[in-house]
Amino acid sequence: MTGILRTAALVGGLALAALGPRSAQAENIVDALIGAYNTSGLLEQNRAVLRAADEDVATAVAQLRPVISWTTQVSRTLLNGTSNGVAFSNPSSDLFTGLSISQLLYDGGARALSKQGAQETVLATRQQLLSIEQQILFRAASAYLNVVLQTENVALRQNNVRLLGEELRAAQDRFDVGEVTRTDVALAEAQLAAARSGLSAARGSLVSAQAEYAAAVGRKPGPLAGQPRLPKAAASLGAATDIAVRNHPAILAAQHQVKAAELVAQSQAKTMGPSASLSGSFGLTDDMDSLDRSKNATVSLTVTQPIYQGGALSSQYRRALAGRDAAKSSLLTAQQDVVQGVANAFIRLEVARANLISSAEQVRAARVAFEGVREEATLGARTTLDVLSAEQDLLDAQTNQISARSEEAVASYQLLQAQGLLTAERLGLAVQIYDPTLYYNLVKTAPSRLSKRSKDLDRVLKALGKR
Repeated sequence: MTGILRTAALVGGLALAALGPRSAQAENIVDALIGAYNTSGLLEQNRAVLRAADEDVATAVAQLRPVISWTTQVSRTLLNGTSNGVAFSNPSSDLFTGLSISQLLYDGGARALSKQGAQETVLATRQQLLSIEQQILFRAASAYLNVVLQTENVALRQNNVRLLGEELRAAQDRFDVGEVTRTDVALAEAQLAAARSGLSAARGSLVSAQAEYAAAVGRKPGPLAGQPRLPKAAASLGAATDIAVRNHPAILAAQHQVKAAELVAQSQAKTMGPSASLSGSFGLTDDMDSLDRSKNATVSLTVTQPIYQGGALSSQYRRALAGRDAAKSSLLTAQQDVVQGVANAFIRLEVARANLISSAEQVRAARVAFEGVREEATLGARTTLDVLSAEQDLLDAQTNQISARSEEAVASYQLLQAQGLLTAERLGLAVQIYDPTLYYNLVKTAPSRLSKRSKDLDRVLKALGKR
């Protein structure tokens, strides 16, 4: 936990910098992230996958323990024949009941290595769960930001329709007094019709964005608080890459998968060596056709050495080696993908920031130009077409500005994801963080069905089922 908090501090206090102050009436991006974390079916699915991996450790532990069996058998034997020319029939019924026990004494450490491999697989699966969590949270953040963007776009186009309506009325009034021609009125009408079409399209995009928000967050969006304050990004591409290489769950998962594959290969090699096991049995046989009873007990030590199995053991070992090599290659690919992902996100953020600065200047200049052209038009120095063109330029500049602002926010969260920092714990979300060790600690010793730990496990499973 200390290492996690230290890393979060290095990237600028993500938990506190993620957003602006919370509004009592409007949802902010933190609300969206919390909703996604608490309602995601994909997260629940992969938590179950992790619990299945935990059980593989329990299975491996059980293979190191003695196996005790109780057997009861009732048999009926019919024996007919002749002896010295005399036919005979000698049916018999027997009842056997007893216990048998077997314990592996030595296998070169093959099963112990299998247990360690299962533990590494659990660690890899935990990191894969974090990767899924990052995807869920990034989708929620993107959905929130897109709803904000489309809402602002609708507001812009509504205002544009209102202004063009005023321009049309002004053009009509000037036409009535003979200052402009019918062409000027037609131009205003065409521009207003186009603006209304654009408004309809913007409303459609807003509905789509709201539907994506509902799918990502688990509920329909209410009034939103608007653009958030952005998390502090790494100072340079190199710094961002260093953080990602140390923390990204894809790399950590691949590292554990390599260790697991190496252990599997070592375990497979051990199966070619000798193994020893101790077994014993105790039982009672009752002749149901008489009063005869017998007790028997046996103890045996068995040592086995594979000599020839048609090449199966060698093939399985080579297969394990190939799996190990594949895991190493997968680790290299994961590292390359993470480094590339960080570079893409960092450059995207830099470009978005530059676009935001230029779009702000574009809005300022377009507004000055529009106001000047409109004033000149009242004096007869500009045509209606000039006014409409200037107004369209202002609308385009404002649209570019809100798009650039949204792009900057999305790129900021994409950079967090690329670094492996977009998790509920690192963001400090007010949720009950899923503890992957809780279930593992209950099953790692393969508790018996009647033990206290098994009863605790039953309660945990029942709680999970209710969720």
